[in-house]
Amino acid sequence: MCELQVLDDTAKQYAKLDPRQYCCSVYGIVAAHRGYLRPVGEWNFEEATIHGSHIKVELNGTVVVDADVSKVTQYMANSPHPGKDRTSGHFGFAGHSDPVAFRNIQIKKLEKK
Repeated sequence: MCELQVLDDTAKQYAKLDPRQYCCSVYGIVAAHRGYLRPVGEWNFEEATIHGSHIKVELNGTVVVDADVSKVTQYMANSPHPGKDRTSGHFGFAGHSDPVAFRNIQIKKLEKK
């Protein structure tokens, strides 16, 4: 479908990003509520539920995104993410050379409604 951002919002080099580029945001489409990351060096807990075009992201027990991306009409750089309307695809992790670590990753298939 699209991309959920993993980022240290407190890093100086990220101080002037588009709001749709910060941690847990649906990249370029929906901005996450900020202020729920733990301090650098502590583990965060993130749970993302994607059901059709609806994306819900919980960060450390707080819902930071709850949106239907099919209804979004304003995008970063006035261009929708190329995966915005995809209904199938792959799950992956991508980076930009900064160190990041993950643990206890679980991927579960949702039952159809």
